[in-house]
Amino acid sequence: MTSLATAQRALLDPSVRHPLWPPLTAGCPVTSTDEVAYPLDIDYAYDRVPDDLFARPAAHGLERWAPLLPPLAAPGLGEGNTPLVALGDGVWIKDESRNPTWSHKDRLNRVAVSAAVASGARGIVVSSSGNHGAAAAAYAARAGLPCVVFASALAPPAVASHLRAYGATVLTAPRPSVRPLMRRIVDELGYQPVSGVTDSAHTGHPFGPEGYKTIAYEIALELGRAPAAVHLPTGYGELLFGVTKGFQELARLGVTDSVPRMYAAEPAAAGALTEAMRTGADTARVPVGPTAAYAIGCEISGYRGVVALRASGGAARTVTESQMADAHAELAAQGMWCEVSSAAGLASLRAHGPRETDGPVVCVVTSSGYKDTATARESHATMELEWAEVKALLA
Repeated sequence: MTSLATAQRALLDPSVRHPLWPPLTAGCPVTSTDEVAYPLDIDYAYDRVPDDLFARPAAHGLERWAPLLPPLAAPGLGEGNTPLVALGDGVWIKDESRNPTWSHKDRLNRVAVSAAVASGARGIVVSSSGNHGAAAAAYAARAGLPCVVFASALAPPAVASHLRAYGATVLTAPRPSVRPLMRRIVDELGYQPVSGVTDSAHTGHPFGPEGYKTIAYEIALELGRAPAAVHLPTGYGELLFGVTKGFQELARLGVTDSVPRMYAAEPAAAGALTEAMRTGADTARVPVGPTAAYAIGCEISGYRGVVALRASGGAARTVTESQMADAHAELAAQGMWCEVSSAAGLASLRAHGPRETDGPVVCVVTSSGYKDTATARESHATMELEWAEVKALLA
């Protein structure tokens, strides 16, 4: 199947359009200001979407949804088609930890690395200490492109090993120097960034969030309808935006008759999108305190998140460390071991509601527990046990 993508359009003003190529990774050159670098969206020839696109079951590999994605010029790894697990009482978990590199970022990077291949980039560069870096490194390796990852020296040991296993060049640099160095790699070496390179707000790759739409497609196909609400862990808002757009497309094409209310869950130690929504601003910057949810502890929000929440009638809420720990334990008790950040969506539902009565509720779990900072840091001594002690432990 062939991509029906037609153009890049300004998210702030969709009447402003740019050619599909090259990807404008520093934001819209027309609508951006000195204060905010506004991101771009991708438009499609929706009138040409095959009638049977949503009549067939989901499948591993984003090529299943090729008409509604930018061109997939890079080979995939069987990403997507992750399970929807029932928790009971109408609550479902979309478990993105089952992707090839154990996170939702595989969907974004299949699309973004494809854009780098199709536009002739010499490599890709990303700033990430976790899921995004691992997925970028994997899909770059699969496509035969070199990959540079700017990572924190405090990244979990398992993640650092993961990045290097794919052959990525891993650089640890002081935070203020990361984006200037990334821009030089882009401008002077011809690499394409798959994470944000702007300082004024988060823009990210314009093609990347399109990969997240497929989460909405899969949820709707499995439930046979759009859910009443979706709760997602939120950092810069790319996942939130992509899933929202996916549900909007389903309604536009007549596959579903509604768009769910979208709820962004942020750690209380940060909460940039929550602040933007509270003040009515397009973006916000906040101080970030210590949090186990390091993957979503972002000091600046992205305009995509504001657009998604305004369009769906949802909200941004913060959750405490103890609320995330409780949700993390609830998921583990049901056999799902996730990163603490990944439990934020369920924590938001449990702490804030609302208790939906007009349909199912889905919480997105984004990543595997092996990527947490505390994972593999504990050691356990050999226990000298007699049968009486074993029996007592199991009583």
